[in-house]
Amino acid sequence: MKSFTLATLAALAGNAAAHATFQALWVNGVDYGSQCARLPGSNSPVTDVTSTAMRCNANPSPAKGKCPVKAGSTVTVEMHQQNGDRSCSNEAIGGAHYGPVIVYMSKVSDAASADGSSGWFKVFQDGWAKNSAGGSGDDDHWGVKDLNACCGRMDVKIPADLASGDYLLRAEVIALHTAGSSGGAQLYMTCYQLTVEGGSGGASPATVNFPGAYKASDPGILVNIHSSLSNYVVPGPAVYSGGTTKKAGSGCTGCEATCAVGSGPTPTLSQSPGSSATSAPGGGGSNGGCTAQRYQQCGGQGYTGCTNCVSGSTCSAVSPPYYSQCV
Repeated sequence: MKSFTLATLAALAGNAAAHATFQALWVNGVDYGSQCARLPGSNSPVTDVTSTAMRCNANPSPAKGKCPVKAGSTVTVEMHQQNGDRSCSNEAIGGAHYGPVIVYMSKVSDAASADGSSGWFKVFQDGWAKNSAGGSGDDDHWGVKDLNACCGRMDVKIPADLASGDYLLRAEVIALHTAGSSGGAQLYMTCYQLTVEGGSGGASPATVNFPGAYKASDPGILVNIHSSLSNYVVPGPAVYSGGTTKKAGSGCTGCEATCAVGSGPTPTLSQSPGSSATSAPGGGGSNGGCTAQRYQQCGGQGYTGCTNCVSGSTCSAVSPPYYSQCV
């Protein structure tokens, strides 16, 4: 009978499991949902680190607007396997997709139109910690395990010394279950559009570009986590001095532990002047007074954003009951 290594079994499990998307954002515990998220065209990963999809994923939909954030406050990124499914009953990303959680920011002139080609600096990471009771990297502590334990949520402090203005915030998971061969790492990222207010303006972090920040041969990209690990180097630059690092395995705190969908008011971002909406059947949300643009989300399980579609499009179920889109 054919035998299977742990790595083979993990790869098979990973291929069978659903992928995932960073899709919602909380600001100081207030739920903005997906309003300022550029939702990727699918929940599949990026595997080519030289691709421009490394910036904000492949074919992201335009975000509805920009989330206002005060420098020094905390935002909470949220990941789930299906868009619109914000239930805690499923893992944020399944299939033993273990790896780090990383967050970058980029100062831009207009977060609504920036393409992600400007420089990025790392403001957060939750990487790896050894589990002395384990026998392989699969048994160790990982940022992804923390994400799964906290209902897909990860608290990220916006540095207090940033200059006020527009930023893109890029949340990323690097899944390493098939990373033992070149091109095997799976990268999942979403860009959020922010307007930061009240910063001291003293920050001058060094930046990297996507693509370019990672190489396929980086030790944090090309790694067999199914063997015993003595160390793990999170890809990319160090977290800059104003950012934060979470120790893998340290548990849920803040909004990670206490925030619950529907527990408070959901703010609505202002619409562009002159937009025209048509009522969208089957939207599935409660925010019917605003307008979703073509190809944006308009409904689905747990969705609380716009349920009306811009004139000329209608809300259609794409992945029922989780996701409906204006088409």
